Amino acid sequence: MNDDITLVLGATGNTGRRVAARLRLRETAVRTASRSSPTPFDWFHPAGWDRVLREVTTAYVVPPSVPGPVHDFVMRAEAAGVRRLVLLSGHGADDWGDSAFGRHMRSAEDAVRGSTLEWTILRPSNFDQNFDGPPFRVPLAAGELALPAGAVPEPFIDLEDVADVAATVLSEPGRHAGRVYELTGPHALTWAEAVELISRASGLPIAYRRVSPAEYTATLVQEGWSEGEAQELTEMFVLLERGVTAWTTNDVATVLGRAPRTFEDFVLRATAAKAWQR
Repeated sequence: MNDDITLVLGATGNTGRRVAARLRLRETAVRTASRSSPTPFDWFHPAGWDRVLREVTTAYVVPPSVPGPVHDFVMRAEAAGVRRLVLLSGHGADDWGDSAFGRHMRSAEDAVRGSTLEWTILRPSNFDQNFDGPPFRVPLAAGELALPAGAVPEPFIDLEDVADVAATVLSEPGRHAGRVYELTGPHALTWAEAVELISRASGLPIAYRRVSPAEYTATLVQEGWSEGEAQELTEMFVLLERGVTAWTTNDVATVLGRAPRTFEDFVLRATAAKAWQR
């Protein structure tokens, strides 16, 4: 086993728990950190960061939902002797312009790029697994997904591919230094097409309905989202409608030497798991 410790932040989240499992299979020494982990980590309580960073050589960073804290974390990491950072960001971040969406990710990218450490940035598109988990599983199971998305397609990516790429990059020091990987699925689908595939494979009557951004924000608030959270998600769809994230890349294959999983493959697996059964 490699004695170097790899820190995985957001270790109970969508990517973090998958990345940690893959690193353990590679016999990498892993320290998982979240608010509920044995080594607790909270972006808003920096007093505990030094303990988390002790003897760490590499860190997988999932940024918090607000801009700023990653800058302080990177400075602490440098002082602690960390050598490498792998940051999770978002597809096409260079083209987001003045969008209110993703400011925390752009701030985190600035922090990582401005450090003295070896860094790699991963920019995945929207996850396939958003459809069989939060925030879309419940409305799909109820028979209708209503979103402010039209004919602009999205190159959905499987979380398993994101985790495979992250674990590979974390395990290969030097090879991915200074690289930005735009991670997408092999082809793009409209949101309506994605729902149609789910309906066909599951045999369930599920419809897609386009709504206005204002209507979508109001619906999220009614469902219990905070105003800020609702506006952030709505702003993502406003950004997607500009078409700035609709393009696909070969970056998954560049890192892994194989093509990314298809959305259809995800739908078949989720259907077998009865993800949308009422």
